[in-house]
Amino acid sequence: MQYVPLELVSAAVLLLHIAGVVAAAHALMHTRTSQGAVAWVFGLVLLPYFTLLPYLFLGSKHFTGYVELHHSRMARRRRLDDPEQIALTAQFPPHPAAQRYAAISAMLGVPFLSGHQMALLINGEATFKAIFAAIAAAEHYVLVQFFIIKDDPLGRRLQAALMERARAGVKVYLLYDGVGCHDLPGSYCNDLRASGVQVHPFASRRWRNRFQLNFRNHRKVVVVDGWRGFVGGLNVGEEYLGNKPPLSPWRDTHMALQGPAVSDLQLAFDENWHWITGQQLPLLPPRVTDGQATSLIAATGPADAQETCSLFFIQLINAAQKRIWLTTPYLVPDSALIAAMQLAVFRGVDVRILLPSRPDHRTVFLASTLYAHEAVRAGIRVFRYKPGFTHQKVMLIDDDTTVIGSMNLDNRSLRLNFEIAALTIDTAFATEVEAMLRDDFTLTKEIELQDYIHTPYLTRVLMHVARLFGPVL
Repeated sequence: MQYVPLELVSAAVLLLHIAGVVAAAHALMHTRTSQGAVAWVFGLVLLPYFTLLPYLFLGSKHFTGYVELHHSRMARRRRLDDPEQIALTAQFPPHPAAQRYAAISAMLGVPFLSGHQMALLINGEATFKAIFAAIAAAEHYVLVQFFIIKDDPLGRRLQAALMERARAGVKVYLLYDGVGCHDLPGSYCNDLRASGVQVHPFASRRWRNRFQLNFRNHRKVVVVDGWRGFVGGLNVGEEYLGNKPPLSPWRDTHMALQGPAVSDLQLAFDENWHWITGQQLPLLPPRVTDGQATSLIAATGPADAQETCSLFFIQLINAAQKRIWLTTPYLVPDSALIAAMQLAVFRGVDVRILLPSRPDHRTVFLASTLYAHEAVRAGIRVFRYKPGFTHQKVMLIDDDTTVIGSMNLDNRSLRLNFEIAALTIDTAFATEVEAMLRDDFTLTKEIELQDYIHTPYLTRVLMHVARLFGPVL
């Protein structure tokens, strides 16, 4: 047996510790939260053998290059005081209730506009029936972006729909996330390209982001001919149709919209496309509808100067006067969100959270369970959906405001992922969402105060351990 010389081992240990100190300095300067900075610095300095590799995957908090591109496009195309934006606001004056959320509009640089038609799409069958019908009717172009696309029956239906339109002369553009679609075979995209579909994975051009698990593009966007838009929580896979036990039946929500906000929906896609390809797409303006709803497209992500997703939720919660009902598959909020919900309870607001009763990710489920018990102690009502897994990301505020999109209440959505949602002010649409959520609540079990004490001690320990990983969940 050959032994490694002690000098070589000592040199390797020394180099690891030096690398750990260098990485710790980087973490100190660039980690967004103090809790995350403390965790990374101590881990990298004291235990670089275990933390250097995870830091390579999870540590960076900046998109060099993308940030500059994003900010330049924001400055060029998203200023609220631009004459074009002012004229658009005059043409589509928002509902007066939008003033409650003026801070969101100012933060994102996107105006509230009226003139929208909305359609609530409950679960996978309704969602993909509407999306495939819109794609089949496309005359000019189709923009498609999903976090996950599976090479299964639903994925192949999407593939066939896009290939058919491309062969008919329609421009078809597809973006998918490189990590979310890690198991998508190359043949899937090759067949699309052979039919004329332009396909690209979302990732950074920098070599280091080939190893990055952060900065995933979690958005789900479809736009057809510039005037028909879709946004929500569903990805492309048979499980989203409820066809894969043990999580079935799968509960999810999407929405269709027509009106001026579709322009911002496709601009969000165009920015991602420009980052990947260096090309800007020729986009058509939305068509005028006879709808009355006021809406705003909230596109958030790690390239923003502020933590826009977290601030988005905080402003919505702070503006609530009567009710906050929200659904999320993962409840791993930051302290600011928890405080905002607690203050809402003190204001007399009915705060309810709908969570799954079955885990799709065990560690996240354990952490979410602990946060759920803490929320109940703060006066927030928390419910577990019993029939299957609920993946929907929906928010109902008072009697007039809804949010439907891709945003979860976890650190990835709040700080690390690119997300998108439609914020809508319309009493009629909110009434539809309320009816949907009331139906959901009839299929739940409410978490009680005593449930935590009755949980086995070892499970409680695991819940607290899981919460330590909250910054990377």
